[in-house]
Amino acid sequence: MTVTTLRSPLPSLYSDTKIHNRKSVTATQFYQRRLKIPLHACYSNTNSKNNKKFQAIDLQELIRDSTCEFDSKDSTASLPRPLTSDQLSNLTSEGSRLRVAYQGVRGAYSEFAAEKAYPNCEPVPCEQFDTAFEAVEKWLVDRAVLPIENSLGGSIHRNYDLLLRHRLHIVGEVKLAIRHYLLANHGVLVEDLKRVLSHPQALSQCESTLTGLGLVREAVDDTAGAAKHVAFHKLKDAGAVASKIAASIYGLNILAEDIQDDSDNVTRFLMLAREPIIPGIDKPFKTSIVFSLEEGPGMLFKALAVFAMRNVNLTKIESRPLQKQTLPTLDDGTNGFPKYFPYLFYVDFEASMADQRAQNALGHLKEFATFLRVLGSYPADTGLP
Repeated sequence: MTVTTLRSPLPSLYSDTKIHNRKSVTATQFYQRRLKIPLHACYSNTNSKNNKKFQAIDLQELIRDSTCEFDSKDSTASLPRPLTSDQLSNLTSEGSRLRVAYQGVRGAYSEFAAEKAYPNCEPVPCEQFDTAFEAVEKWLVDRAVLPIENSLGGSIHRNYDLLLRHRLHIVGEVKLAIRHYLLANHGVLVEDLKRVLSHPQALSQCESTLTGLGLVREAVDDTAGAAKHVAFHKLKDAGAVASKIAASIYGLNILAEDIQDDSDNVTRFLMLAREPIIPGIDKPFKTSIVFSLEEGPGMLFKALAVFAMRNVNLTKIESRPLQKQTLPTLDDGTNGFPKYFPYLFYVDFEASMADQRAQNALGHLKEFATFLRVLGSYPADTGLP
């Protein structure tokens, strides 16, 4: 979305925002020096007058756990250094043999995204999104590539929640054009089908076609897993919505192709790593953050205005309920229900954290946000899906 530019009555919050000898600065040091935000880029406004009532136990643990864990002076010299954006591009172009986790089984769209993000990588299938996050954290794989939003089905809320729960950093994004196929065992016709299996997002993206066929929809963990299930159990009354490659892998017949409701069906995937990259200004960058605010009139407007007044364009805003939150004080007239539910706001904007405008915007937001984390500042995928 494009935000209307406002004139700022405030001077720049930081006068020393010029970056000197950027190549000698690690990503961790960059965030600590520029925004005074510790490793994993967390911030909590403990001076808020409503802080005791607002802060959740889960959020307190998150902030406490986000203190710096790696010291450049200790014995962790063997740990890999944070990548610069240039190094990340080189890894992609050279096709270094990285182990990249994705959710699903062979033939999943996430596997295609992993191979597009890191050509010649070794894709590592994971049963659940949580498993992929944990695989990176435990050094079982080098990266993870996971979906975050689709142009038809919307956001993958589970991964928004996991971004906050885990300590990984967004180091890139990749967009993938999605083409859905209706698959079934050989000898099965469309009129024989009573139900269809697939991931909930895939089912929602093919809503019109599946409704027209009168099929009962059954949600499973992933599209390729649906194809595998139909083939393994030799189902005669069920089909699967999956990719063309999944049909080839599991020996299924294609009954219909391009069954998505809109041909412009694109999924955006995030590339996740244990360490952030050093943001640059030599190419288009995007930055993703998450923050929370106190309840009150105009608080969200105030938060978004810090970007508008600096002419920083927002590309996405997503709100998610703050889970396991201690409920606020109830009003007498609410019949036992809370007056409001606390929310987290996930925002993507078009600017690198090496950009003074982004630094000043987040410095301004930090003054009144009750919680702030930089999830990553990374090269934007500006190519065709």
